Amino acid sequence: MSTDNTPAVPAVPAQPPQLFKGIVKQALSGDCIIIRGQPKGGPPPERQLNFCNITAPRLARRPGGPTGKADEGKDEPCAWEAREFLRKKVVGKEVTFVVDFKVPASGREYGTVYLGKDTETGENVTEDIVREGFASVRKAVKSDVTKLIELEEQAKSAGRGKWAADSEKHIRDIVWQVENPRQLLDKVGRKPVSAVVEYVRDGSTVRVLLVPSFNYITLTMSGIRCPGVKLGQDGKPDLASKEPFSEEAKFFTESRLLQRDVEIILESVNNANLVGSIIHPNGNIAELLLKEGFARCIDWSMGFVTGGAENLRAAERYAKEKKLRIWKDYTVSAANSTTASLMAKDKEFVGTVTECVNADALVVRLTDGSLKKIFLASIRPPRPSEQGGDKEKPKGKPVRPLYDIPFMYEAREYLRKKLIGKKIQVSVDYIQLASQTFPGKICCTVKHEGANLAEALISKGYATVVRYRQDDDQRASEYDALLAAEAKAQMGLKGLHGKDIPVHHVVDLSGDAAKSKLFLPHLRRAGKISAVVEYVASGSRLRLYVPSESRLITLILAGISCPRAGRAAGGPLGVAVEGEPFGQDALAFTKDLCLQRKVEIEVDSIDKAGNFIGVLSIENKNLSLALVQEGLATVHFSAEGTQYNGPLQIAEGNAKARRAKIWQTYEDTKDEIKPEDDKAERKVDQKPVIITEITPELHVFVQYTDDGDKLVALMNDLRRELNEKPPLTGAYTPKKGDLCAARYSGDGQWYRARVEKTLPDGEVAVVFMDYGNRENVKASKCATLPAIPAVSVPPFAKEYALVCVKLPTDEDMVADALYALRRDTNNDVFLLNVEYKASGLDYITLADKTSKEDITQNLVKEGFLLVDNRKERRLQKLVKDYQAAEKEAKTKHLNIWQYGDITEDNAREFGMGR
Repeated sequence: MSTDNTPAVPAVPAQPPQLFKGIVKQALSGDCIIIRGQPKGGPPPERQLNFCNITAPRLARRPGGPTGKADEGKDEPCAWEAREFLRKKVVGKEVTFVVDFKVPASGREYGTVYLGKDTETGENVTEDIVREGFASVRKAVKSDVTKLIELEEQAKSAGRGKWAADSEKHIRDIVWQVENPRQLLDKVGRKPVSAVVEYVRDGSTVRVLLVPSFNYITLTMSGIRCPGVKLGQDGKPDLASKEPFSEEAKFFTESRLLQRDVEIILESVNNANLVGSIIHPNGNIAELLLKEGFARCIDWSMGFVTGGAENLRAAERYAKEKKLRIWKDYTVSAANSTTASLMAKDKEFVGTVTECVNADALVVRLTDGSLKKIFLASIRPPRPSEQGGDKEKPKGKPVRPLYDIPFMYEAREYLRKKLIGKKIQVSVDYIQLASQTFPGKICCTVKHEGANLAEALISKGYATVVRYRQDDDQRASEYDALLAAEAKAQMGLKGLHGKDIPVHHVVDLSGDAAKSKLFLPHLRRAGKISAVVEYVASGSRLRLYVPSESRLITLILAGISCPRAGRAAGGPLGVAVEGEPFGQDALAFTKDLCLQRKVEIEVDSIDKAGNFIGVLSIENKNLSLALVQEGLATVHFSAEGTQYNGPLQIAEGNAKARRAKIWQTYEDTKDEIKPEDDKAERKVDQKPVIITEITPELHVFVQYTDDGDKLVALMNDLRRELNEKPPLTGAYTPKKGDLCAARYSGDGQWYRARVEKTLPDGEVAVVFMDYGNRENVKASKCATLPAIPAVSVPPFAKEYALVCVKLPTDEDMVADALYALRRDTNNDVFLLNVEYKASGLDYITLADKTSKEDITQNLVKEGFLLVDNRKERRLQKLVKDYQAAEKEAKTKHLNIWQYGDITEDNAREFGMGR
């Protein structure tokens, strides 16, 4: 900001000099500064002071400003150097100043600034500016400027500053707005860039000038967010929306960074703003803001923080513990209290993995022999909504998540091959308490040979990171490492983030005698075949997956009989089944030896239920022989005549001699899966309509375009009848449920209406039945419908609801969603298709008549609506498209997703709604 046209004669006579002290906050130009006082319980007062008797070159202003000058976007020669000289000399330093005079009309103050504690010993900044050639002396003043003129002549003689011969070359080429932030990010990389902070919008958002390229950018600090103030409709801060401690946070950042030389590291792009870290010689400002309680950690950008986020998380924990500022009401949740109350041996322990449950849970055997199920903290395994996993299944086939959900099998296999039978280090991060919908979960950070398993899964794209509310502390101890791994996986298009979707066409032969018989000759010819044990039903009955054949089979061990294990209520039989003695021991032995391990099988025959009968070996150890040796099985008569009969008889004899366990026969059991069969197909019969009204519940009223002429005729007949025979005022008293004629306030015309309720002050609430809009009208503006045939036709406006979507719970977000729907459906014709009916209301899709684009899907894609996951098979293609649109909106942090995942299913499943 330059200070041209200093008045030759002050409008107000100079008062006796009065000394003021303050700290220079900002240098607006080479001859103007802002001085602030000392803070006392909040941001201090400020005043602008222009240097008396001098004029510095004018700095450029952003084009399009209030002056509208064509050349305002360029500096005068040496304007930047003058501002920089003054900035480096006085910003952040204590000064003494004298106000020489004040212009009454503008309130602008002119004076002299001394760098020091008084005018006698302090350095006269005005003289320094003139001495360096960065300002001209105004000679048409009454003040004594002799010394300034001498200094100016010296600067001219020496060719300093603006008096240099090449001063015309000292003009910046300023880039006021970066057109492509992503391109700038890729160009700069993650290397430190020199910059000057020019403006502080709030505690965590600043506008900086990159030097020497002179690019202006808006930078949001990675990993944190400070309280702020929302902008109103006029583009100015709306003080009513000011968050607590927003001013204090802004002052904290201003007092340390404004117009300071810093280094910034660009790390990401969020919409049009760049995201990065600001490095000051005294440290990272983000860490200081967190430690003082002026900011909170933000998960979505935490993974970008250069050097990791451990220090930021630690600073936030410190502020929470001390209950500083925004954390003054912070309390530890009940779930966190439960986790904190765990004994040391329960919080950290070592175990051996016995089973990998899908992609996010493990069953481990502890040192005392007990089993414990744990979950990998803060990760979400692949789900049907990911990567098209909700494709329609063939009719009559059950859903098998391990094989049908993309990348679920790959994730499970990665854990199985790496962990089964291996020791792991477990650290409990939090306990998710049980609810009516979900069981309790022990969520942990699990490491094998020093590697974090959750991080490894995410880095390969086999899982994603759970997003939490900002006030939810229940998360993995290395949560930020998970976010960083996910960001790398997304950039590398790995797994769930890529385009290639693995498909596993697995045929399940279990319980299908016909198919099993057809496959038996092939298995016999193949001899020894590799397989993976997926499930152990009893000591001698196993469910196997044969990768080379993509088949699931049930194998019964040949030549032995095992005692039956008990079953709990709710199993395949529906009731509890009492087990035989040592049946549970046999089951545990086989599970411990074989579950989820690679084995070899030789199939010999098949039973009448389609279960294969054969021999299973693991690491050259015959499972049948091992069970008999342990006294957990007896030799069956079917073993006679086989090559294994001799060893089995010897093992049984040895077990009997030792009186080991108990020998009894077994009873076949088999798991039956009852497939659901939904044969209904989605029907498409689109009708052209126009939208007449949108309700707060996201319902729409439509008129079919084919009824347009009928509606016009009805309106003409109704109004002609009422105009020719005007109703008498007060002759009609509307009652709830009445069909009547009512005048609409928008145009004063008569329309058909239905009375919804009566109100005080002689008003009634009506709905205009041919348009769907509601209004409170005076009873005197209602009349009995005239006795003409047309008024008996059904309403032309029909109410519908949008299919497979729902509104968010936040009121502001609801208002934004309704506004977006009104915007997208204003004054146009759309194609309506009825999808299903629920609670007496038809649910529809709306498509643009010209582009055929689904209006609802576009709103989901823009982040205004949530997807309601309907289960009908005929809707799965539609639900899949909507889920893909929702995922895109989440990834881009659009509207309701700007701060992460806010859906209620996450709240219930991952401990975010307690």
